[in-house]
Amino acid sequence: MNDLSPVNIWLDSLQASGYRLTAPRRAIVELLAETDRALGPIEIYDLARTACPGIGLVTVYRTIEKLEELRLLQRVHLPDGCHRYLPAVQGHQHLLLCTECGLARYFSGDDFKPLSGSVSLDTGYQITDHWLQLYGLCPQCCMHVKMQSDASHAVA
Repeated sequence: MNDLSPVNIWLDSLQASGYRLTAPRRAIVELLAETDRALGPIEIYDLARTACPGIGLVTVYRTIEKLEELRLLQRVHLPDGCHRYLPAVQGHQHLLLCTECGLARYFSGDDFKPLSGSVSLDTGYQITDHWLQLYGLCPQCCMHVKMQSDASHAVA
């Protein structure tokens, strides 16, 4: 494929690893390659079914597994204990996740060397890397919660 869009890069990677590019796989890739939300397998299944009604849940799980193996997709953890998936980023970045809608934003920065050095000294571990996820409410969900709160106070 000549187009270097994320969707086509992902499809090329799947095909190069021996996967056939079926309509269900295309629907999953088109959804995941462009999402800015952390999605769970059932959400992926439900959303992909709008583009490909015959899609199977097993295909969703197998495609997720292969995309993760190809490092195109990354698994993220939410406070509810469930895994969700996002397009993987290149380089070292940290993640903000909205616990209400799943919106994800990456950010860089903050020097963790002093903290990792202190933890290393305290525990004896040789720290080689870290992964930081921060949880909260995105601006839209904050506004929605505030409007609900204001409405409930107005009724009371």
